[in-house]
Amino acid sequence: MRRYPHILIDEAQDIGTVHQAIIEQLVGAGCEVSLIGDPNQGIYEFAGANGGFLTQYGQRGGVTALGLTRNYRSVPPILALANQLSARADTADRATPGTTHGAFFVPYRNADRENLVTAFRAAIAAADLRPERSAVLCRGRELADRLAGNRGAPGQGVVKGLAQAAILRDHKRDFLGAFRLVATCIVGLLADPPQGLVGRITQPARYPDDRSLRRLVWAFTRNPDSGLPAATLPGDTHWHVQLLDRTRALLAAIERNHGLVSTDNLGNKLARRGLTNAPLIAAADLVAENVQPRIRVDTVHQAKGESLDAVLYIANREHADALLTGIDTEVGRIGYVAVTRARNLLWLGVPANAVDELRPALMARGFLEAGMAPPA
Repeated sequence: MRRYPHILIDEAQDIGTVHQAIIEQLVGAGCEVSLIGDPNQGIYEFAGANGGFLTQYGQRGGVTALGLTRNYRSVPPILALANQLSARADTADRATPGTTHGAFFVPYRNADRENLVTAFRAAIAAADLRPERSAVLCRGRELADRLAGNRGAPGQGVVKGLAQAAILRDHKRDFLGAFRLVATCIVGLLADPPQGLVGRITQPARYPDDRSLRRLVWAFTRNPDSGLPAATLPGDTHWHVQLLDRTRALLAAIERNHGLVSTDNLGNKLARRGLTNAPLIAAADLVAENVQPRIRVDTVHQAKGESLDAVLYIANREHADALLTGIDTEVGRIGYVAVTRARNLLWLGVPANAVDELRPALMARGFLEAGMAPPA
Protein backbone atom coordinates (compact mmCIF):
# COMPACT_ATOMS: atom_id res chain seq x y z
CA MET A 1 0.00 0.00 0.00
CA ARG A 2 2.84 2.41 0.79
CA ARG A 3 4.36 1.85 -2.65
CA TYR A 4 1.10 2.14 -4.58
CA PRO A 5 -1.35 4.18 -2.48
CA HIS A 6 -3.55 4.93 -5.49
CA ILE A 7 -3.97 2.66 -8.53
CA LEU A 8 -5.71 3.87 -11.71
CA ILE A 9 -6.98 1.14 -14.06
CA ASP A 10 -8.06 2.03 -17.60
CA GLU A 11 -10.27 -0.23 -19.79
CA ALA A 12 -11.66 -1.57 -16.53
CA GLN A 13 -14.50 -3.41 -18.27
CA ASP A 14 -11.81 -5.96 -19.22
CA ILE A 15 -11.20 -6.92 -15.60
CA GLY A 16 -11.67 -10.69 -15.35
CA THR A 17 -12.05 -12.98 -12.37
CA VAL A 18 -8.32 -13.27 -11.70
CA HIS A 19 -7.78 -9.51 -11.97
CA GLN A 20 -10.78 -8.94 -9.72
CA ALA A 21 -9.31 -11.15 -6.99
CA ILE A 22 -6.05 -9.17 -7.09
CA ILE A 23 -7.86 -5.83 -6.98
CA GLU A 24 -9.94 -6.94 -4.00
CA GLN A 25 -6.73 -7.84 -2.16
CA LEU A 26 -5.30 -4.41 -2.91
CA VAL A 27 -8.46 -2.63 -1.78
CA GLY A 28 -8.53 -4.73 1.36
CA ALA A 29 -4.94 -3.70 2.08
CA GLY A 30 -5.90 -0.03 1.95
CA CYS A 31 -5.10 0.97 -1.64
CA GLU A 32 -7.37 3.47 -3.33
CA VAL A 33 -8.39 2.05 -6.71
CA SER A 34 -9.97 4.10 -9.50
CA LEU A 35 -11.52 2.36 -12.51
CA ILE A 36 -12.13 3.91 -15.92
CA GLY A 37 -14.08 2.04 -18.54
CA ASP A 38 -17.33 1.32 -20.31
CA PRO A 39 -19.22 -1.80 -19.17
CA ASN A 40 -21.01 -1.83 -22.53
CA GLN A 41 -17.66 -2.79 -24.10
CA GLY A 42 -17.09 -5.89 -21.96
CA ILE A 43 -16.31 -8.45 -24.68
CA TYR A 44 -14.02 -10.91 -22.92
CA GLU A 45 -16.53 -13.18 -21.21
CA PHE A 46 -14.21 -16.18 -21.65
CA ALA A 47 -11.98 -14.51 -19.03
CA GLY A 48 -14.88 -13.53 -16.81
CA ALA A 49 -14.75 -9.94 -18.10
CA ASN A 50 -18.24 -8.77 -19.02
CA GLY A 51 -18.13 -5.30 -17.45
CA GLY A 52 -19.98 -6.44 -14.33
CA PHE A 53 -17.15 -5.73 -11.89
CA LEU A 54 -16.80 -2.16 -13.19
CA THR A 55 -20.54 -1.55 -12.78
CA GLN A 56 -20.63 -3.09 -9.30
CA TYR A 57 -17.56 -1.20 -8.15
CA GLY A 58 -19.18 2.17 -8.85
CA GLN A 59 -22.09 1.22 -6.58
CA ARG A 60 -19.95 0.49 -3.51
CA GLY A 61 -20.10 2.63 -0.44
CA GLY A 62 -17.28 5.15 -0.33
CA VAL A 63 -16.77 5.02 -4.11
CA THR A 64 -17.68 8.09 -6.15
CA ALA A 65 -19.06 7.30 -9.62
CA LEU A 66 -18.56 9.96 -12.29
CA GLY A 67 -20.07 9.69 -15.75
CA LEU A 68 -18.16 10.46 -18.94
CA THR A 69 -20.98 11.67 -21.15
CA ARG A 70 -19.33 13.87 -23.78
CA ASN A 71 -18.22 12.02 -26.90
CA TYR A 72 -15.21 13.48 -28.72
CA ARG A 73 -14.93 10.75 -31.37
CA SER A 74 -18.04 10.21 -33.44
CA VAL A 75 -20.21 12.47 -35.58
CA PRO A 76 -23.71 13.06 -34.16
CA PRO A 77 -25.56 10.40 -36.25
CA ILE A 78 -23.16 7.64 -35.17
CA LEU A 79 -23.32 8.77 -31.55
CA ALA A 80 -27.14 8.80 -31.76
CA LEU A 81 -27.02 5.18 -32.93
CA ALA A 82 -24.66 4.24 -30.10
CA ASN A 83 -27.00 5.93 -27.61
CA GLN A 84 -29.91 3.95 -29.04
CA LEU A 85 -28.05 0.67 -28.62
CA SER A 86 -26.81 1.38 -25.09
CA ALA A 87 -29.70 3.45 -23.68
CA ARG A 88 -27.25 6.26 -22.96
CA ALA A 89 -27.70 9.98 -23.60
CA ASP A 90 -24.16 11.10 -24.41
CA THR A 91 -23.65 14.40 -26.22
CA ALA A 92 -21.44 14.94 -29.25
CA ASP A 93 -18.55 17.37 -29.11
CA ARG A 94 -18.09 17.26 -32.88
CA ALA A 95 -20.20 19.19 -35.36
CA THR A 96 -21.82 17.57 -38.37
CA PRO A 97 -19.29 17.54 -41.24
CA GLY A 98 -20.08 18.68 -44.76
CA THR A 99 -18.88 15.43 -46.34
CA THR A 100 -20.65 12.06 -46.43
CA HIS A 101 -21.04 10.74 -42.90
CA GLY A 102 -23.30 8.67 -40.68
CA ALA A 103 -24.38 5.05 -40.18
CA PHE A 104 -25.54 2.98 -43.16
CA PHE A 105 -26.51 -0.65 -43.72
CA VAL A 106 -25.39 -2.41 -46.90
CA PRO A 107 -26.65 -5.83 -48.09
CA TYR A 108 -24.11 -8.39 -49.24
CA ARG A 109 -23.94 -12.00 -50.40
CA ASN A 110 -21.30 -14.33 -49.02
CA ALA A 111 -19.83 -14.90 -52.48
CA ASP A 112 -19.46 -11.14 -53.03
CA ARG A 113 -17.95 -9.96 -49.74
CA GLU A 114 -14.83 -8.78 -51.57
CA ASN A 115 -17.06 -6.51 -53.67
CA LEU A 116 -18.50 -5.08 -50.46
CA VAL A 117 -14.98 -4.20 -49.31
CA THR A 118 -14.27 -2.59 -52.70
CA ALA A 119 -17.43 -0.48 -52.42
CA PHE A 120 -16.45 0.53 -48.90
CA ARG A 121 -13.05 1.65 -50.17
CA ALA A 122 -14.79 3.81 -52.77
CA ALA A 123 -17.07 5.31 -50.09
CA ILE A 124 -14.03 6.23 -47.99
CA ALA A 125 -12.49 8.05 -50.95
CA ALA A 126 -15.77 9.84 -51.74
CA ALA A 127 -16.02 11.03 -48.13
CA ASP A 128 -12.41 12.30 -48.26
CA LEU A 129 -11.40 10.01 -45.40
CA ARG A 130 -8.12 8.17 -44.88
CA PRO A 131 -8.04 4.49 -45.86
CA GLU A 132 -5.05 3.90 -43.57
CA ARG A 133 -7.18 5.10 -40.63
CA SER A 134 -10.18 2.97 -41.57
CA ALA A 135 -10.96 -0.73 -41.18
CA VAL A 136 -13.15 -3.64 -42.14
CA LEU A 137 -14.06 -5.40 -38.88
CA CYS A 138 -15.32 -8.96 -38.49
CA ARG A 139 -16.66 -10.96 -35.57
CA GLY A 140 -14.14 -13.79 -36.05
CA ARG A 141 -10.54 -14.21 -37.12
CA GLU A 142 -11.30 -16.73 -39.88
CA LEU A 143 -13.35 -14.30 -41.95
CA ALA A 144 -10.92 -11.44 -41.28
CA ASP A 145 -8.01 -13.56 -42.50
CA ARG A 146 -9.91 -14.67 -45.59
CA LEU A 147 -10.83 -11.10 -46.60
CA ALA A 148 -7.34 -9.81 -45.84
CA GLY A 149 -5.73 -12.52 -47.93
CA ASN A 150 -4.03 -13.97 -44.90
CA ARG A 151 -4.34 -17.55 -46.08
CA GLY A 152 -1.95 -19.65 -48.07
CA ALA A 153 1.44 -18.49 -46.80
CA PRO A 154 4.06 -21.22 -47.21
CA GLY A 155 5.96 -22.79 -44.35
CA GLN A 156 4.90 -24.22 -41.01
CA GLY A 157 4.44 -22.83 -37.52
CA VAL A 158 6.40 -19.67 -36.73
CA VAL A 159 7.99 -19.57 -40.18
CA LYS A 160 4.52 -19.62 -41.78
CA GLY A 161 3.49 -16.73 -39.54
CA LEU A 162 6.55 -14.70 -40.49
CA ALA A 163 6.00 -15.51 -44.17
CA GLN A 164 2.43 -14.26 -43.84
CA ALA A 165 3.71 -11.08 -42.17
CA ALA A 166 6.06 -10.48 -45.12
CA ILE A 167 3.14 -10.96 -47.53
CA LEU A 168 0.95 -8.57 -45.56
CA ARG A 169 3.66 -5.92 -45.55
CA ASP A 170 4.77 -6.22 -49.17
CA HIS A 171 1.58 -7.35 -50.92
CA LYS A 172 -1.17 -5.70 -48.87
CA ARG A 173 0.83 -2.77 -47.46
CA ASP A 174 -0.63 -3.77 -44.11
CA PHE A 175 2.25 -2.81 -41.86
CA LEU A 176 0.14 -2.94 -38.70
CA GLY A 177 -1.13 -6.43 -39.44
CA ALA A 178 2.41 -7.55 -40.24
CA PHE A 179 3.68 -6.02 -37.01
CA ARG A 180 1.11 -7.88 -34.95
CA LEU A 181 1.95 -11.16 -36.63
CA VAL A 182 5.68 -10.63 -36.13
CA ALA A 183 5.14 -9.77 -32.46
CA THR A 184 3.17 -12.99 -31.94
CA CYS A 185 5.85 -15.05 -33.70
CA ILE A 186 8.78 -13.49 -31.83
CA VAL A 187 7.07 -13.99 -28.46
CA GLY A 188 6.55 -17.61 -29.52
CA LEU A 189 10.31 -17.95 -29.89
CA LEU A 190 11.01 -16.88 -26.30
CA ALA A 191 11.67 -19.46 -23.58
CA ASP A 192 9.49 -17.97 -20.86
CA PRO A 193 7.71 -14.81 -22.07
CA PRO A 194 5.75 -12.75 -19.52
CA GLN A 195 2.00 -13.17 -19.68
CA GLY A 196 0.40 -10.71 -22.08
CA LEU A 197 3.67 -9.78 -23.79
CA VAL A 198 2.13 -9.68 -27.27
CA GLY A 199 -0.41 -7.11 -26.08
CA ARG A 200 2.31 -5.08 -24.40
CA ILE A 201 4.22 -4.92 -27.68
CA THR A 202 1.28 -4.19 -29.97
CA GLN A 203 -0.75 -1.75 -27.84
CA PRO A 204 1.40 1.36 -27.29
CA ALA A 205 -1.38 3.45 -25.77
CA ARG A 206 -1.96 0.92 -23.00
CA TYR A 207 1.68 -0.07 -22.43
CA PRO A 208 3.93 2.98 -22.99
CA ASP A 209 6.70 1.50 -20.81
CA ASP A 210 7.45 -1.16 -23.43
CA ARG A 211 8.44 1.39 -26.07
CA SER A 212 12.01 0.11 -26.45
CA LEU A 213 10.95 -3.49 -27.10
CA ARG A 214 8.24 -2.31 -29.46
CA ARG A 215 10.77 -0.35 -31.49
CA LEU A 216 12.94 -3.43 -31.94
CA VAL A 217 10.03 -5.50 -33.25
CA TRP A 218 8.71 -2.65 -35.39
CA ALA A 219 12.12 -2.00 -36.98
CA PHE A 220 12.42 -5.72 -37.80
CA THR A 221 8.91 -5.72 -39.31
CA ARG A 222 9.11 -2.67 -41.51
CA ASN A 223 12.58 -2.98 -43.04
CA PRO A 224 13.06 -5.75 -45.65
CA ASP A 225 16.73 -4.85 -46.03
CA SER A 226 17.74 -5.53 -42.43
CA GLY A 227 14.70 -7.18 -40.83
CA LEU A 228 11.91 -9.41 -42.11
CA PRO A 229 13.10 -10.32 -45.63
CA ALA A 230 11.25 -9.22 -48.74
CA ALA A 231 8.38 -11.47 -49.82
CA THR A 232 9.63 -11.41 -53.43
CA LEU A 233 12.68 -13.54 -52.51
CA PRO A 234 12.76 -17.32 -53.24
CA GLY A 235 11.38 -18.98 -50.12
CA ASP A 236 13.59 -21.91 -49.17
CA THR A 237 16.90 -20.32 -50.15
CA HIS A 238 17.26 -16.55 -50.01
CA TRP A 239 14.23 -15.66 -47.88
CA HIS A 240 14.73 -18.39 -45.27
CA VAL A 241 18.50 -17.87 -45.00
CA GLN A 242 18.04 -14.16 -44.35
CA LEU A 243 15.16 -14.86 -41.97
CA LEU A 244 17.32 -17.15 -39.82
CA ASP A 245 20.20 -14.67 -39.51
CA ARG A 246 18.02 -11.64 -38.84
CA THR A 247 15.64 -13.36 -36.42
CA ARG A 248 18.57 -14.61 -34.37
CA ALA A 249 20.01 -11.08 -34.34
CA LEU A 250 16.67 -9.68 -33.17
CA LEU A 251 16.37 -12.29 -30.41
CA ALA A 252 19.94 -11.54 -29.29
CA ALA A 253 19.07 -7.83 -29.05
CA ILE A 254 15.92 -8.62 -27.08
CA GLU A 255 17.93 -10.76 -24.65
CA ARG A 256 20.66 -8.16 -24.35
CA ASN A 257 18.32 -5.20 -23.80
CA HIS A 258 15.36 -6.82 -22.04
CA GLY A 259 16.61 -10.05 -20.49
CA LEU A 260 14.17 -12.23 -22.45
CA VAL A 261 15.86 -15.47 -23.52
CA SER A 262 15.00 -17.36 -26.72
CA THR A 263 13.85 -20.98 -26.65
CA ASP A 264 16.34 -23.87 -26.79
CA ASN A 265 14.73 -25.46 -29.89
CA LEU A 266 15.06 -22.37 -32.06
CA GLY A 267 16.30 -24.39 -35.04
CA ASN A 268 13.19 -26.57 -35.05
CA LYS A 269 10.85 -23.60 -34.74
CA LEU A 270 12.56 -21.81 -37.62
CA ALA A 271 12.88 -24.84 -39.92
CA ARG A 272 12.22 -24.31 -43.62
CA ARG A 273 9.66 -27.11 -43.92
CA GLY A 274 6.90 -26.18 -46.34
CA LEU A 275 8.88 -23.51 -48.16
CA THR A 276 9.64 -23.86 -51.87
CA ASN A 277 12.09 -22.16 -54.19
CA ALA A 278 9.30 -19.90 -55.44
CA PRO A 279 9.00 -16.33 -54.08
CA LEU A 280 6.39 -15.82 -51.37
CA ILE A 281 4.64 -13.45 -53.78
CA ALA A 282 5.25 -12.75 -57.45
CA ALA A 283 6.51 -9.32 -58.46
CA ALA A 284 3.52 -8.91 -60.82
CA ASP A 285 1.09 -9.46 -57.95
CA LEU A 286 2.98 -6.91 -55.86
CA VAL A 287 2.58 -4.21 -58.50
CA ALA A 288 -1.11 -5.01 -59.08
CA GLU A 289 -2.03 -4.82 -55.41
CA ASN A 290 -0.12 -1.66 -54.63
CA VAL A 291 -2.20 0.46 -57.02
CA GLN A 292 -5.10 0.16 -54.54
CA PRO A 293 -5.18 1.95 -51.19
CA ARG A 294 -4.86 -0.50 -48.32
CA ILE A 295 -7.84 -1.16 -46.10
CA ARG A 296 -7.09 -2.94 -42.85
CA VAL A 297 -9.16 -6.05 -42.19
CA ASP A 298 -9.27 -7.19 -38.58
CA THR A 299 -11.46 -8.47 -35.76
CA VAL A 300 -13.52 -6.20 -33.53
CA HIS A 301 -11.47 -7.37 -30.55
CA GLN A 302 -8.25 -6.15 -32.16
CA ALA A 303 -9.74 -2.72 -32.90
CA LYS A 304 -11.06 -2.19 -29.38
CA GLY A 305 -9.94 1.16 -27.98
CA GLU A 306 -9.16 2.67 -31.39
CA SER A 307 -10.62 5.63 -33.27
CA LEU A 308 -11.15 4.92 -36.97
CA ASP A 309 -12.26 7.34 -39.68
CA ALA A 310 -14.54 4.73 -41.27
CA VAL A 311 -15.66 1.25 -40.21
CA LEU A 312 -17.30 -1.57 -42.14
CA TYR A 313 -18.65 -4.17 -39.71
CA ILE A 314 -19.52 -7.34 -41.63
CA ALA A 315 -22.26 -9.12 -39.68
CA ASN A 316 -24.16 -12.33 -40.26
CA ARG A 317 -27.81 -12.61 -39.27
CA GLU A 318 -27.02 -13.57 -35.67
CA HIS A 319 -24.60 -10.67 -35.25
CA ALA A 320 -27.05 -8.18 -36.75
CA ASP A 321 -29.89 -9.38 -34.50
CA ALA A 322 -27.66 -9.13 -31.42
CA LEU A 323 -26.49 -5.65 -32.37
CA LEU A 324 -30.05 -4.41 -32.78
CA THR A 325 -31.08 -5.95 -29.47
CA GLY A 326 -28.51 -3.90 -27.59
CA ILE A 327 -25.74 -4.59 -25.11
CA ASP A 328 -27.30 -7.34 -22.97
CA THR A 329 -25.31 -10.11 -24.70
CA GLU A 330 -21.62 -10.35 -25.53
CA VAL A 331 -22.33 -10.53 -29.27
CA GLY A 332 -24.43 -7.39 -28.93
CA ARG A 333 -21.60 -5.65 -27.07
CA ILE A 334 -19.15 -6.71 -29.78
CA GLY A 335 -21.40 -4.99 -32.31
CA TYR A 336 -21.56 -1.94 -30.06
CA VAL A 337 -17.76 -1.81 -29.93
CA ALA A 338 -17.64 -1.93 -33.74
CA VAL A 339 -20.15 0.92 -33.99
CA THR A 340 -18.31 3.12 -31.50
CA ARG A 341 -14.93 2.80 -33.27
CA ALA A 342 -16.19 4.94 -36.18
CA ARG A 343 -15.52 8.67 -36.30
CA ASN A 344 -17.25 9.73 -39.53
CA LEU A 345 -18.59 6.77 -41.47
CA LEU A 346 -20.07 3.45 -40.39
CA TRP A 347 -21.21 0.70 -42.73
CA LEU A 348 -22.98 -2.37 -41.41
CA GLY A 349 -22.85 -5.27 -43.84
CA VAL A 350 -25.98 -7.41 -43.49
CA PRO A 351 -26.85 -10.62 -45.39
CA ALA A 352 -28.88 -9.85 -48.51
CA ASN A 353 -31.34 -12.64 -47.73
CA ALA A 354 -32.21 -11.00 -44.40
CA VAL A 355 -32.17 -7.32 -45.29
CA ASP A 356 -35.93 -7.02 -45.97
CA GLU A 357 -36.73 -8.45 -42.57
CA LEU A 358 -34.06 -6.41 -40.78
CA ARG A 359 -34.70 -3.09 -42.53
CA PRO A 360 -37.43 -1.74 -40.17
CA ALA A 361 -35.37 -2.44 -37.03
CA LEU A 362 -32.20 -1.05 -38.61
CA MET A 363 -33.87 2.20 -39.57
CA ALA A 364 -35.59 2.46 -36.20
CA ARG A 365 -32.19 2.32 -34.52
CA GLY A 366 -30.80 5.09 -36.74
CA PHE A 367 -29.21 3.33 -39.70
CA LEU A 368 -29.81 4.62 -43.20
CA GLU A 369 -29.84 2.35 -46.22
CA ALA A 370 -26.76 2.80 -48.41
CA GLY A 371 -27.50 5.37 -51.08
CA MET A 372 -29.72 7.47 -48.84
CA ALA A 373 -28.45 10.91 -47.90
CA PRO A 374 -28.26 11.79 -44.18
CA PRO A 375 -30.80 14.37 -43.00
CA ALA A 376 -29.62 17.96 -43.12
